[in-house]
Amino acid sequence: MQYLEGRKYVVQGIFLLVALIFLTRLFFMQVLDGTYKLAADKNTLQRLVQIPYRGLIYDRKNLPLVQNTPVYDLVVVPREVQQLDTLRFAELLQIPLEDLRASLKAAKKYSRVKPSPILQNLTTADLAVILDKLGDFPGFRTQTRMARAYRTPNLAHALGYVGAITPAFLEKPKYAKYQPGENVGISGLESYYEQTLMGRRGVQYKMVNVRGIEKGKFRGGEFDTLSVAGQDLHLSIDAELQAYGEKLLAGRRGSIVAIDPKTGEILAFVSAPHYQPQLLTGKGSGNRYMTLLNNPDRPLFDRPLMATYPPGSVFKLVNELVALQLGVVQPSTGFECNQKLVKCTHRHEYPANVSLAIKNSCNPYFYQVLRAVVQRGQAKNKYDDAHIGLAQWQKMVKSFGLGEKLGVDMSQEKRGLIPSPEFYDQKFFDKKHNRQHRWSFRNVYSLSIGQGEIGITGLQMANVLATIANRGYYYTPHFVRGIGQGGPLPEFQQKHYTAVDTTLFKYIIPGMEMVVDGNGGTGNLASLSQYGITMAGKTGTVQNPHGFDHATFAAFAPVQDPKIAIAVFIENSGFGGTSAAPAAGLMIEKYLRGKVAPHRKRWEDWVMYGDFTKHLHGM
Repeated sequence: MQYLEGRKYVVQGIFLLVALIFLTRLFFMQVLDGTYKLAADKNTLQRLVQIPYRGLIYDRKNLPLVQNTPVYDLVVVPREVQQLDTLRFAELLQIPLEDLRASLKAAKKYSRVKPSPILQNLTTADLAVILDKLGDFPGFRTQTRMARAYRTPNLAHALGYVGAITPAFLEKPKYAKYQPGENVGISGLESYYEQTLMGRRGVQYKMVNVRGIEKGKFRGGEFDTLSVAGQDLHLSIDAELQAYGEKLLAGRRGSIVAIDPKTGEILAFVSAPHYQPQLLTGKGSGNRYMTLLNNPDRPLFDRPLMATYPPGSVFKLVNELVALQLGVVQPSTGFECNQKLVKCTHRHEYPANVSLAIKNSCNPYFYQVLRAVVQRGQAKNKYDDAHIGLAQWQKMVKSFGLGEKLGVDMSQEKRGLIPSPEFYDQKFFDKKHNRQHRWSFRNVYSLSIGQGEIGITGLQMANVLATIANRGYYYTPHFVRGIGQGGPLPEFQQKHYTAVDTTLFKYIIPGMEMVVDGNGGTGNLASLSQYGITMAGKTGTVQNPHGFDHATFAAFAPVQDPKIAIAVFIENSGFGGTSAAPAAGLMIEKYLRGKVAPHRKRWEDWVMYGDFTKHLHGM
């Protein structure tokens, strides 16, 4: 009996447990779960992602460069589509039937329950045509979002552009929260600072009946979350200086990069040819992108970051500093202008010291400087000696931020090339006979004048001048000086010292001043001495086997209190002193004085159209 009594309590307990489960489930369905109410009222629940306002972009003077403007998208949720008359719907949208079917197929492939775009960038007028009849097509609805509006026709390469996220992007973990049709930074600062500019999404849950009419928030908005706007970017770019630089290089190919040496902030970033950033936003942007892409002048190519060239004679400054550090030359060291070693471009006085050699850019002098660096008698034969010496040279040169990515806040930066001994081992390896040919300084001497295998970008060249202006250190160049109410990223506030002692930089600067303001200096056309502005610079002419030589000029000013370092590179324009130097002088004048003197306006034409030598007699 006691056994039967125990079983009775177990059975009762089971019945009570089952009843409790049913009561709990009933309570959940009727009270907590609104899904059944939705079904009873023939409503559907819509989960609407609220895209936050994208952060704005300003220049260093708080002038707005990039803002937002409202546009409308038509989206579809495939699961909600009912007996769609595709022909009628295509006529309403005024799009080809095949395009509509392709969009619907892509939407189903992506998700049957998530919204996918059918038409994007609709104007208010476009929306008015569609909206009245949209209730006849369940599963389709409109969404409002903010598109980019550019307040400047300049700076396209740095700003980058925003576009609809692609399926390839959606497969990457970092874009897991994005949905088809949403915008994402594709290039430039828009891409690099995507997470900062994007902000945080919000979500709203709404009840909608079968006609698409909203019936209110789901459970009073209990599960809704608010979006948080993206943070604004405050750039170091001077919009007026940028516009002036783009004007100077209109119709040319090349680049101008200007940096504030004291901070590493980029003041101007000119890539020519250029295009207007507004071209890559709004309706038809895809077609306009393809037009730019197929343009033989390659306006989409970001020359300051991606084009690598031999630096020419500007590189002589780096070689001289390395030689001074190693003690193989002194500031008073002179070398004969022996043109049996290498040709010199023009007649000049005897290079009796570093200053005169820099002023006159004497090729034989710097040939002998680099030979003293590479062939230092550290091994018994000249081949091993060159191998050791070049390895030491490369290590010191790379400390100037060359041959590696500087780490600028743009993703497409090229590293350039500072050749190593291993590079030449490979170059002089005879694959046909499987043997190594030995090489010595004589095989690599072109490095002494910035030619040969060296490749640097316009940004790197400007950074070298910023380093010299600072007498031995630099900050990583960057575009963003402030994020929201804060400053730049921490990595842009650290000093990077070269392998050359800071006390040695003072020995090359007098010669650089003589380049600009000395009698017969190769960079006289950049001079601003009439305004009391001292400048230190170096010209360069880069040999081009495919046509006219390229022109370079790099400088900083004022000498004792540098506020701007600049590098100008103009393709196929000849001698650096008569093409690139005037462009740099005008840019520095514009930045330091806020204007260009009226009598110097004609120099703008010379920079834009070339043929300087025809005008020299009229100066």
